[in-house]
Amino acid sequence: MNIILLGTEPVALVGTGWFAGRIVSAIEDKKDSGHKVVAFVGDRTSPAVTKGAPVFESISDLFDLCERRAVEKVVLAMDERRGKMPMNELIQLKFMGIEILEAVGFYEKLTGKILVEKVDPSWMLFSEGFYMGRMTRMLKRIVDISAASGMLLVSLPVLLISAVVIKLESPGGVFYLQQRVGKKDRVFNIIKFRSMREDAEKDGPVWAAQEDNRVTRFGGFMRKTRIDELPQLINVLRGDMSFVGPRPERPVFVSELAQKIPFYSIRHSVRHGITGWAQIYYPYGASSEDALRKLEYDLYYIKNLSIGMDLATIFQTVKVVLFQKGSR
Repeated sequence: MNIILLGTEPVALVGTGWFAGRIVSAIEDKKDSGHKVVAFVGDRTSPAVTKGAPVFESISDLFDLCERRAVEKVVLAMDERRGKMPMNELIQLKFMGIEILEAVGFYEKLTGKILVEKVDPSWMLFSEGFYMGRMTRMLKRIVDISAASGMLLVSLPVLLISAVVIKLESPGGVFYLQQRVGKKDRVFNIIKFRSMREDAEKDGPVWAAQEDNRVTRFGGFMRKTRIDELPQLINVLRGDMSFVGPRPERPVFVSELAQKIPFYSIRHSVRHGITGWAQIYYPYGASSEDALRKLEYDLYYIKNLSIGMDLATIFQTVKVVLFQKGSR
């Protein structure tokens, strides 16, 4: 028997495959999601089916539950829709006052990310968002310049001390310049304090590892406190980057990921950032699979971009730095 807590909306999923499984996992992982899956429509043998939730073969079997308001929302989460969409039944449910939802949009609001595997170009074209007006662009740039200038001034003592320690600890330059791909696929040099040995990439570029033995002792400290990122404020003033945005990647990895991951190139429609929505909620990434998961958050940010969202991301970044989570 399903127990519905006060303030929790009972939801029925049309579908019992992979897509429905992602919805179920998202609801179960988010304790305060405000939703409870109480019924499925689809294959009874599917692994997405959870214990205690009945599985109906036809959507018309939901009518009784909907009339009793034991179901208030129906989420369409079928892996394959062609020729299988029960339009007449869905229209009847809508006339009964039941909210019919697309699984991609439902998942987006629930998790703060977009399920890339289930997005198609038409959804991206006709959905709300993915647009930044002239005023937002102007305000975002003003915030970038003001904040970068202020932070550089305030952090000047930290910058000078760090430069001295880096020079004393290991041979090599103080700064590390590395090519990254930015807005409109423009390649620029990102500026960071050097946190690795001078010969760290003698064998070619590799993904950064969580316990990377190429990192110097002071370099490890800088990464945990994000001090190594401070010189990127210069990139912000130059217009290469913004304070908030998708993290810029290296050209060699961009070429690889663009071939493997759909819509990856959309990350380059905005300025990349020192921090971002993906860095907050999926802070560590060292593989193509990680890049796909981070893209889900990047697309959500680009779709919903606003000054308010930038300020919320900066606030969350401060919390992450204080608790030293997600650094590498």
